[in-house]
Amino acid sequence: MRCVIARFPFELTKGGVLESMKGVKPEPVTGQSVIIGRRHYPVKQVGQIITRQDRRDFSAAEVLRAMAQLGFTCRAVPKAAPVGTLSPMQHASAMLGAPVTV
Repeated sequence: MRCVIARFPFELTKGGVLESMKGVKPEPVTGQSVIIGRRHYPVKQVGQIITRQDRRDFSAAEVLRAMAQLGFTCRAVPKAAPVGTLSPMQHASAMLGAPVTV
């Protein structure tokens, strides 16, 4: 599949990506990730390996789009629950007049 990452065209295949990532130890995932094989890799690490470019030269969105088109599972940054939010049980108790502890 032909895709453009950092204004450069690349001819990527699922097998080629799997071969490129073979033996590469995943860095800790703190943001968006791609599941390749059984491992979760940060998007920027995958992009750097498959394009051989510096991570500052491309965006995570470009790599995510290419990996999704190749059929890899991509994960977004998990959204954290807002601090101080009441659970449904606490909310119901508060509506009934019970004191709420957070």
